[in-house]
Amino acid sequence: MMASLWQYVLSGVVDGAIFALVAAGFVLIYQVTGLINFAQGEFAMIGAMTAAALATAGMPTLAAAGIAVLAAAVVGALCYLLAIRPARKSTGVTLIFITLGLDVALRGLALFVWGTNPLSLNAFSSGNAIALFGGALPPQAMWVLGSDVIVFAALYLFFRHTYAGTAVRAAVANPPIASTFGIPLRTFAFWSFVVAAAIGGLGGVMIAPITSATYDMGLTLGLAGFVAAVLGGLDSLPGALVGGFVLGIVEHVAGGLWSTGWEQGVGFLILVLVLVLRPQGLLGRATRRA
Repeated sequence: MMASLWQYVLSGVVDGAIFALVAAGFVLIYQVTGLINFAQGEFAMIGAMTAAALATAGMPTLAAAGIAVLAAAVVGALCYLLAIRPARKSTGVTLIFITLGLDVALRGLALFVWGTNPLSLNAFSSGNAIALFGGALPPQAMWVLGSDVIVFAALYLFFRHTYAGTAVRAAVANPPIASTFGIPLRTFAFWSFVVAAAIGGLGGVMIAPITSATYDMGLTLGLAGFVAAVLGGLDSLPGALVGGFVLGIVEHVAGGLWSTGWEQGVGFLILVLVLVLRPQGLLGRATRRA
């Protein structure tokens, strides 16, 4: 029993690392623009499908992965330029509906381009499963966890130790004053979409060798990433990391101990409990309302 429970935890760590990458995209866009981008999961789908399609056509796996991340970033840029920026003066609710429309449109485009059949992607490294205290991790898990380390370390260094990152934090803290001093808010908003899309694409590329790639996988990843972002705190990048791992572990343990139907159900239960009991999330900042 304890061995099985530990294996569920290890499996949850792998999924949680992917959820954390998707959640990081939610948090990054929210911090810079105040917008919740419900199309974030589709960037992961585009990364996974593009990499799998290119690899199936004969391209080396790592080269296909790099191009897939770039493709996701380009799609994120187009989404901002064609849909978000023209409507930037609309209400927050309108912008959220636009992102929901983008979600549906990108999924439909993927169905048209790649069809319904799953595509497979080889693991980035071969070898036996990695034994860990009686449990096992697939070799691809090391790439997944390594991606988390690189992405979150890069974001931390950018926001805390670069002039541009300081400018972004200043703009987020007080947009009117930032505009007065000439801080380019629109440019920051554009790049937040590009980087968030690239991070989402990376998450999709990393999980594709484990689960395969399908045109509708973005819906599940997007919902999980959103729950993880809310759980950790929409204004906290460390919270996205913590929220992703907590959600992944809880889902796998619940699914393993009871039934697989509990995996997504427990995610929604966590979302409701967090919104009711701690709306700012585990690591988010509480805000007072008049």
